[in-house]
Amino acid sequence: MSANYQKTLKDNIEISGVGLHTGQKVNLKIKPADSNVGIVFKRTDLDVKNNFIEASYKNVSSAVLCTKISNSDGVSVSTIEHLMAAFYGENIDNAIVEIDAEEVPIMDGSAFDFVEDIRSVGTEDQKHKKKFIKVLKKLEIVEGNKSISIEPLSKDLIIDFEIVYKNPLIRTRRKEFKIGSGDINSIYNSRTFCLYEDIDKIRNMGLAKGGSLKNAIVVNGNKILNEDGLRNRHEFVEHKILDCLGDLMLTGHRVYGYLKTSQGGHQLTNTLLRKFLSNKENWEFVNSLESQTNTKENQYTRSIAVNE
Repeated sequence: MSANYQKTLKDNIEISGVGLHTGQKVNLKIKPADSNVGIVFKRTDLDVKNNFIEASYKNVSSAVLCTKISNSDGVSVSTIEHLMAAFYGENIDNAIVEIDAEEVPIMDGSAFDFVEDIRSVGTEDQKHKKKFIKVLKKLEIVEGNKSISIEPLSKDLIIDFEIVYKNPLIRTRRKEFKIGSGDINSIYNSRTFCLYEDIDKIRNMGLAKGGSLKNAIVVNGNKILNEDGLRNRHEFVEHKILDCLGDLMLTGHRVYGYLKTSQGGHQLTNTLLRKFLSNKENWEFVNSLESQTNTKENQYTRSIAVNE
């Protein structure tokens, strides 16, 4: 059955770590779920009637330096994007994520640990077929020097991401990643990053209380403060692709389309999804095809780095 059918986990996964922004210790349990449940978070630390939050783009309540979702009663969970990207790439459609804090643990700043745990327990096919969102019409959003667009593409997803920094080390970088045949492991392994001069500002916002060189790349001028340096030369832009992949998983489906963005981020991706999916002329559901792919077996990707 493979690519044609929905998937869930074969067994429970338990993960512990620290919240990047809260600094709180977090325990996470990911459980298998029935077909058509989707990804649902459950706050086990709260004694409230409604402690479930559906992982949906409609439930995004904040997109400042992370993606946060909330239910109708204001119960929330944040920094979900790396885990959601792991679900997207590993083809997990249905899971219950039990969490005893308000933020998903940051782990090493990438999706690596989530992916390793998913692969260690394995996945199983379910009885209902997957539905893909097929892009029918191009939609573009421009906000100042930032832009994002999505347009038709047959039977695959391409994310074309450009970052632009004044920093002499990061500079302008662009990468086009094709999920059906790209090296998704490199995307999974790319860590979050920040500029050294922005740390005080971020912490004054009440964020990054759990941030350290163990879970983020810190760039100071033309130097990387982490002793191990970068995992690959495109790690900065590949992490942005990881974030984007996680935010796209909030559609509840995989996407057939070509997404292109310059200086995008969580908020711009969510703005695009809300506008794009609100008009049924822009898209339609299609069933998956067996030819679609095992993303881990193929090794195609195209990288572009400007000013290197």
